[in-house]
Amino acid sequence: MTIHERNTPAEAGSPIIPTRIATRDEALDAARRLAADWAPKAAERDRRRILPFDEIAAFSASGLGAITVPRSHGGPGLDYLTLTEVFEILCAADSSVGQIPQNHFGVIRLLTEAGSPAQKARWFADVLAGKRIGNAGPEKGRKPVTQNDTGLSRGRDGGLRLNGHRFYSTGAIFAHWIPTRANDEQGRPVQVWVPHDAPGVRVVDDWSSFGQRTTASGSVVFEDVPIAEDQVIPVWQRAQVPGLAGPVSQLIQAAIDSGIAIGALDEAIRFVRELSRPWVDSGVERAQDDPHLIADVGRLQIDLWAARAVLHDAARLLDDLAAGEVTEDASARASVAVAEAKILTSEIALNAAEKLFELAGSAATRAGPNLGRIWRNARVHTLHDPLRWKYHLLGNWHLNGARPVRHQWN
Repeated sequence: MTIHERNTPAEAGSPIIPTRIATRDEALDAARRLAADWAPKAAERDRRRILPFDEIAAFSASGLGAITVPRSHGGPGLDYLTLTEVFEILCAADSSVGQIPQNHFGVIRLLTEAGSPAQKARWFADVLAGKRIGNAGPEKGRKPVTQNDTGLSRGRDGGLRLNGHRFYSTGAIFAHWIPTRANDEQGRPVQVWVPHDAPGVRVVDDWSSFGQRTTASGSVVFEDVPIAEDQVIPVWQRAQVPGLAGPVSQLIQAAIDSGIAIGALDEAIRFVRELSRPWVDSGVERAQDDPHLIADVGRLQIDLWAARAVLHDAARLLDDLAAGEVTEDASARASVAVAEAKILTSEIALNAAEKLFELAGSAATRAGPNLGRIWRNARVHTLHDPLRWKYHLLGNWHLNGARPVRHQWN
């Protein structure tokens, strides 16, 4: 376990002046360049649990962190389909590193919907300058993820102080800003933007999962952290206001799973072509000529194409809805669309990661290539939110016309 105090080498550090990305093609090209660098080192990072500070710095330098900043605030305002494909490309290369910016983009959407004009101007400018947004997740322990004990109170000097212990804080170690949910003095939900180097902030590297090992999704502890009034977004004011923050967050989760599936199938095909031996009863000289393997690859490929088609359709729907007024019905349709995508991408990620070994054979289980990380990553990330409740959401919508509950997991 490591505690990353401020002013240590593990701190997020000074922001890097990023390249300015203006178009979809530039964004996808930047993602491909990063993926080409990340992929060859993914096995070793996983094996030794090397936290990807250099990789995340390169992500910032690429300009990808700013691609969804609205044009009204100096960003390119690229669409959610592009964002989806960026996550697919990065996560096919290394889903642990690729997952880290998930909250960065989810928070950008929430800021777009709920921030004041001054807050938008300040924090969008920070993102354009290369600063990263992390997350301090739900409360530590067994309480429901929506229950909040983290809170703001008044110190002796009359200023606000933040106290709480959060977990599943993907991106916090690498971030300049660590937003967290808290209760204000009246017990109402707010989002508090906390500087990584603020006094009383401790980022604890206590993430010990067998998959997604280098996301560092551990704890953040806030102990009497001084908070300025303008660092608080009163999200309680939007409790009855429909939006797209939840669907955007879920779209990103589905894109991560899609990327895992792409990477798993790519590895299976490469291994079969280059390293696998044909089975004794196949009557062929090359493993890739085994008719059973050919059929299995065909089945996986069509399932992946189908999942990605639904995922990309969901992204296009979010783009259409974000261009207009987000009504109750629009928000519900967005949640339904991303639930459909999340089910299919989760299932193909798990299936492709499992079939990788069946297709490639026992040689693929050796320690050297560390291909087990792909299955472990699929298994861990697809637990982000349970599919049984996605099926419930869809059934309740189609059977009873019930709109999904609005939160970041829908």
